[in-house]
Amino acid sequence: MVNIHSCYSLKYGMVDPEELVLWGVNSGYERIALTDINNTSGVLNFVRYSRENGRTPVVGVDFRNGISCCYIILARNNEGFLEINRFLSKHTHEETSFPVKAPRLTNCVVIYPWGKEPEKLETYEFIGIAAHQLNRFRMNREKGSDKYLALSSMTFRSKRDFNTHRLLRAIDQNVLLSKLSPEEQSREDAVFLDRENLINRYEEFGELVLRSEEILKTCSIEFEFAPQAVSQNLALYTDSRENDLTLIRSLCEKGLKHRYDVSTPEIQERIEKEINVIDEKNYVTYFLIAWDIITYAKSKGYYYVGRGSGANSLVAYLLGITDVDPLELDLYFERFINLYRQNPPDFDIDFSWRDRDDVIQYMFDRFEHTALICTYNTFQYKATVRELGKVFGLPKTDIDMLSGDKNLGHKADPIQELVLKYSKLIAGLPSHLSVHAGGMIISEKPINYFTATFLTSKGYKTTQFSMIESEDVGLYKFDILSQRGLGKIRDTLDVIAYNQPARPPHDIHDVRKFIIDDKINKLLREARAIGCFYVESPGMRMLMIKLRTNTYLELVAASSIIRPGVASSGMMREYILRHRDPERIKEAHPVLLDIMPDTYGVMVYQEDVIKVANQFGGLDLAESDVLRRGMSGKFRSRDEFLLVRDKFFENSRKRGHSEKDIREIWRQIESFAGYAFSKGHSASYAVESYQCLYLKAYYPLEYMVATINNFGGFYRTEVYVLEAKKLGGTIEAPCINRSRAETIIQGTIIYLGFQHIAGIELKHLERLVRERELSGEFTGFNDLLQRIVLPLEQLLLLIRVGALRSFGVPKKELMWNAHLNFHKVLVKSDDQPQLFLTEQRQFVFPELSETAFEEAFEHLELLDFPLCNPFDLLEEQPTDCVLAKSLSNYINRKIGVCGYLIAVKKIVSSKNQIVHFGTLFDREGEQLDTVHFQDAALKYPFRGRGIYTVYGKVTEEFGHFTIEVEEMEKVPYREDVRYIT
Repeated sequence: MVNIHSCYSLKYGMVDPEELVLWGVNSGYERIALTDINNTSGVLNFVRYSRENGRTPVVGVDFRNGISCCYIILARNNEGFLEINRFLSKHTHEETSFPVKAPRLTNCVVIYPWGKEPEKLETYEFIGIAAHQLNRFRMNREKGSDKYLALSSMTFRSKRDFNTHRLLRAIDQNVLLSKLSPEEQSREDAVFLDRENLINRYEEFGELVLRSEEILKTCSIEFEFAPQAVSQNLALYTDSRENDLTLIRSLCEKGLKHRYDVSTPEIQERIEKEINVIDEKNYVTYFLIAWDIITYAKSKGYYYVGRGSGANSLVAYLLGITDVDPLELDLYFERFINLYRQNPPDFDIDFSWRDRDDVIQYMFDRFEHTALICTYNTFQYKATVRELGKVFGLPKTDIDMLSGDKNLGHKADPIQELVLKYSKLIAGLPSHLSVHAGGMIISEKPINYFTATFLTSKGYKTTQFSMIESEDVGLYKFDILSQRGLGKIRDTLDVIAYNQPARPPHDIHDVRKFIIDDKINKLLREARAIGCFYVESPGMRMLMIKLRTNTYLELVAASSIIRPGVASSGMMREYILRHRDPERIKEAHPVLLDIMPDTYGVMVYQEDVIKVANQFGGLDLAESDVLRRGMSGKFRSRDEFLLVRDKFFENSRKRGHSEKDIREIWRQIESFAGYAFSKGHSASYAVESYQCLYLKAYYPLEYMVATINNFGGFYRTEVYVLEAKKLGGTIEAPCINRSRAETIIQGTIIYLGFQHIAGIELKHLERLVRERELSGEFTGFNDLLQRIVLPLEQLLLLIRVGALRSFGVPKKELMWNAHLNFHKVLVKSDDQPQLFLTEQRQFVFPELSETAFEEAFEHLELLDFPLCNPFDLLEEQPTDCVLAKSLSNYINRKIGVCGYLIAVKKIVSSKNQIVHFGTLFDREGEQLDTVHFQDAALKYPFRGRGIYTVYGKVTEEFGHFTIEVEEMEKVPYREDVRYIT
C-alpha cells in the first residue's frame, strides 16, 4: 500500500501516475502513496491528478541499491519532500550507494522491509511486512509490536504487465530473458490490489493494514498548479519589488537613447503599457534576470540572439535581450504576455556553441537555486523491437526484418509475435532521463523543494521533471541555447580584425542599417545565401526565389511560411500567389483578410491563430491562447483544449459563418498552429540572417573562413570551400609554415586548417605551431625533424596532404626521407630542445614526379574533398549538358544536366509516395534543383557523393526552375593514379 511504482520507476514500472490516481479512487482507498524507485519524476503529476480527483496525495521514494530495497521514505509534508530530495540528490550526484540505515529526516516516515531494519528504531521508523512474509511472521509471533505495518509492493496490473516488467529488466541488464536473474526482477505477486483484496490478504493481521492507513493519514503534500499557480521563480532581483520596478524603468530609459533617435508618445505609451502588465503579472524579476545574463555575455564579448515571442516586447528590445524592434514590425505584445494568458513567458537566448557553457556556469554561480530541466527519453517502437529481439536471442537478420516492418505480425513466428506485441506495449514508456536542449529554471525556493536532481556529464544540476511540469508548478524557464551560426558571426568579426584591420565592420547589432542596404537585399533576391543561417537551405532558397524576397518584412514572413504547418495546410502556395498577384488577394475570405491584411488573409504566424480564434471564432484572448498552445500537441488531450475547440465551432456557428468556412478555417488552424513561428520568433531569425548577409556581402572571404571553422551549417565543409573559391578566394591546402588548427586567411589566400586532415592529432600540430611562433618558419625537412617531434604516421599525413610543399621537395622524396630518418626522431623528448643538432643522412633519389590528379585524390582522401573542380576528375566529360543559367530556355522540355551532388532530402508524400529532392552544382558552381518522384527515385537512386548526369523535364513555378528526373546515372571519376601499377 505504501510501495506503489509508476512508469517513472525506470525500466521497472509501466503505469502512468494519472492512471494510478484513478485506480486508487476506484479501489476504495482514501490515500495511496507514489514511491518510485530512486526517482521523483512522477510526483508533480501525481499530486495534480490526486487533487483534481479529490484525493490527498502521499509521495515518497523507494530507495534501492540496484534492485534491492533499502527502505521506503514517505514525506509527511512539503518539508519532508525537500528532505527526501536532498538525500536522493546527494547520492545521485556522488553516484554512491545508500546507507543501510536511513538518515534522520524530521518530516518523514521511514519504512524498512522486514529483515533489513536496524536494531533500534526511531519514533518515525517502521517495519513493513509483505504479504508473502506473513507465514514466517506468524511463526515468529512478532505481531504485537506497534512498529509493524503492511507493506504491499504494487507494480503490475496483470500478468502481461509482469511479462513486460521482466523484458524491461532484461533490457536494463542487457541480458537474454532466459539469463535474467530472479534477484534482478520483482516478485510476480506485486500486483495492484483494491482495498478489499488487500484486507483479505492480511486477514489474520488486519492491524498491519490499519497501521499503514494511519501512517498515510499523517502524510500530505501541497503544490499549486496552473492556472492557479503563482510564480515560483526568483522573487526579487534587488532587495524589493519597488527597486526592481525602478531598475527596469531606468534600464528602459537608457535603452531608449540607444535604440531610437527620438522618443515619441507612441513609444512611451507602449513602454508604460508593457511595464504595467509585466509588473501586474509579477514578471519584472524574470526580465531583469534575462538582462543580467546578456549583460554578462556582453562583458565577455559573447555574441547572442534573443529569439522567441520575447521579441514581441519593446521592454525586451530596450533591455538588449532581443534585437527585434517590435514597433517596426507591429508585433503583438499580448502574444508574449497578457493579463489573460495563463502560461508563463520564456526567453530563448542563443549563444555560440563555444560560449554557452560559460554562460550556464555563470547562471549557476550567480543565482543560488538554479537547475537545468530534464526531458524524458521514451522507448521508440523500432528501437524497442531491436532491443527485444536481442533479449529473445533472435539472429540479427530477423531483428532487421522485424524492425523494418510494423505490420509483420501475420507473417511472424511465435517468438517474433512476442517481440512485436511487447514492443507496442513498451513503446512510449520513459526509458531514461536526459537534458532539455537549453531549459533552465531559477527558483526562489531550493530546487529540491520540487524535485530531486541529477548531474549532467558537465556537472550541471538537472531536475527530474520536464518543462511541462515546471510550467505547471510555476517555474518559468529560460532557454539558454547554443547555435553554430552565432559562432560564425563572432568569428567573422575576429577574422576581419586581423585580415582587414583598416575596414572595421559596422555595429553588428544595428540591423536597421542592414535591412535598407540593397547590396544585402540583392543576395536575398538572387538567393545567394550559402552560409547565411537558415536562409541557405534549398527550401528557403526556393521560397525566396518564388516570393522575390527583397525586404526584411518579406523575409520575416518567409521564415514562418517555410514551416511545415503553412505548407501542409496548402496556404504556402496561396500566400505566394497573393504576394505575386494583387488580384488574387480579392479571393481571400473577407473576415480573414480584415484580420490579417499584411499577410493577405493567410495565417502565417502563431499570433494569427489567436487573432482568428478571437475575431472569427469569438474566443476570448485566454481561450485563444489555450487553442494555440493546444495545437502544439503537448496539451491537445487536456480537457481545457477540448472545451475551447468545441467552443470555437459553437461560437462560429452563432456568428453566422457557414459550416464549410468553419471547417476549412479549423483545418488550416489545426494543420498550421503547432508548426508555425510567432512573428517575433520569425523576426529574430530574420535579424540573424541579415547580420550574416551583411558579413557575406561586405566581407565574403572572412565570413566563409568563419563558416568553415564552425563546421559549416546546412551543408558539408566542401560546399563552403567551393563558395569561398567562387567569391574570389584562393584555396590552399594546409601548410606547415602558414596554417593553424583552424582555417586562416591572408589577404585573399585561404589556408585550410590542420583540423580538416583525416587522422591528424591536433595536440602534435599545436606544438608545431607553438614552435613556429617561437623560433620562426621551418626552413626545410631536416630543420623540421630537428625542432619538433611528430609520430611517423602524423608526419606522413602532412607530407601527403602537401603541407610541406614550401620546402620545394617532391612529396615522394619527403616520404622516403621520413621513413629513412625516422629512427633518429624517436630518441628526442617532446619538450626538450636539442643543444646539438643531429646531422641527417642524405640520400640520392631518382626523379619522383607527381601528377595533379595524384594530388587531387590525396586531397579527396585526406580532406574529404578535392581542391580542384570536381568535374576535372571525370574520366570523360559529359556532353550536351545544359548549365543552370540556361534552364529558362528549356521550360517543359526534356534535357540533360550534369551536377555535383550537394544535398538530398527524402520525404514521404501525402499519398505515401517516396519523393527525393536533389541539390547539385553545375560545372560553373551554380545550383541545380531536381525532384525524383517514386518511380525514378527507386529505379535511379543516388549512390553517394559525386557527379551525376540527370535527364528530365524542366519545370518552372514562380520563377524557380526544377528538373523532374526521369533517368539518372553517376559519372565515374578517372582511375586513381596512385594505385595504377
